[in-house]
Amino acid sequence: MEINQVRYFLNLAETLNFTEAARRSGVSQPSLTRAIQRLEEDLGSPLIYRDGKDSRLTALGRDVQAEFMRIELALRNVREHSESTALGRRRILDIAVAPTIGPAAFAAFFDDALGELPSVKINMHQLLAGEGANEVLSGKYHACILPRAPRPNPKLNVVPLFRERFLLACAESHPLAGKDVVSTEAIAAYPYVDRLACEFHTEITEHLMDHDAVMQPRLSVDREDWVQQVVAKGGAICIMPERSIVMQGIVTRPVEGISLERELVFVTVSGSGTPLEIRKIAQLAARHDWS
Repeated sequence: MEINQVRYFLNLAETLNFTEAARRSGVSQPSLTRAIQRLEEDLGSPLIYRDGKDSRLTALGRDVQAEFMRIELALRNVREHSESTALGRRRILDIAVAPTIGPAAFAAFFDDALGELPSVKINMHQLLAGEGANEVLSGKYHACILPRAPRPNPKLNVVPLFRERFLLACAESHPLAGKDVVSTEAIAAYPYVDRLACEFHTEITEHLMDHDAVMQPRLSVDREDWVQQVVAKGGAICIMPERSIVMQGIVTRPVEGISLERELVFVTVSGSGTPLEIRKIAQLAARHDWS
């Protein structure tokens, strides 16, 4: 497989037209067609249905498109980093954050970090499903912010940031918003939205069941912005970390008998091979007032 094939196939997947894909790729149509055919031969299966003007990606083609998009992003980052080094420009750091972690607690920290390190540019990324500390070890990211510490590994430097409770989240106008503490019996009486992306999904379910609250969600969502929009409109309630709210109109209340919480951590590779700037940011994170 060649790097050019990645670009050729992404152009073809976007246009579904060999002539237009070749034009975007800066090659002749026969050259692009041969490159796609070689790619299909290497993978052992067709990537696109060729049906006249009604071309479309196969199931494998869609999977390959998603993976090639990640490769293209990685290549773009490599070029950006190398150009910055060669030209003496800013050090670019890639930091990834778990999708269930809200930005509010981090705005001041990154503002301080950028002020302390004027030669640094930070690219923030969202961790994909299944990603975590291994992406730091692989070099994909310089650091990541996780909702719990990874398993002990001498190759990792783990900085604890802050703890946050899991609370009931509901709209300001919701009947439960008027209570200082909400009983599990009360929350079981209202529509519930299940946060599928939550790393503590199993623990939350078990805590609720242990306190006689068997929730039967009418809606299950893996996008946090969708969850919060539904909750803010008063359509449902959910259990979520207290500092992850980004949508106006949501309030949180403790749930009686439930004391589940998580500790967020900042993870980098340990040792002298880690860029000085990312080590400095880790030190700043350790000293920062997260309250």
